Amino acid sequence: MYYLIPGLGADERVFRRLHLPGPATVLRWLPISSRSEPLAAYAARLAEAVPAGQPCWLVGVSFGGLLAQEIGRLRPLAHVVLISSLASPTQLPPLLRLARATGLHKLVPFGLLARLPRLAQWFFGARNGAQYRLLSEILRATDPVFARWATSQLLAWSGPGLPGVVRIHGTRDRLLPAPSAQVNYPVPGAGHFLIVSHARQVSAALHELAEKAGAAVS
Repeated sequence: MYYLIPGLGADERVFRRLHLPGPATVLRWLPISSRSEPLAAYAARLAEAVPAGQPCWLVGVSFGGLLAQEIGRLRPLAHVVLISSLASPTQLPPLLRLARATGLHKLVPFGLLARLPRLAQWFFGARNGAQYRLLSEILRATDPVFARWATSQLLAWSGPGLPGVVRIHGTRDRLLPAPSAQVNYPVPGAGHFLIVSHARQVSAALHELAEKAGAAVS
């Protein structure tokens, strides 16, 4: 069984082009209980949808990758796969470290990228009109309260990263760049919108992982 966790503001649409080797469920975002809810507490609520005794795959995209790791601590039978995400707090890029140190992110309106769609397209690596439209829809639909909470949790995440995770990452990710040496499946030319723009390569990696594990977890 595959449990899919989308990135900040995204939903099941980002997974539509994937071809998985087993059944899948998308974990939908829950409303935060408060603006100070810890990431681990939120992950524990999200984990209620994942049976404790079930071998499975947790596939987290971007911010969803942090949650996949936190859920993985609670579900030790799960294999965790990170797509366009961080495997450790030490992998936070310099610009986001600066935002964390200065609180600059608190001053930036969360609708900014939605108002500057071409900048968002470049930043996320959307490659064509369909991807651009999907990205624009996601940005417009993002709840600013949840986005501010999630951004704060991302910047404050202290980990530690979950051992044994597998990373699938674009070599041209401008939002969360990662050296290829830290990535199990680098995808040449892909940006942060990898889950959509390079769904075929992501699907192939997930199939290979399932084969290495002996069979698709179902």
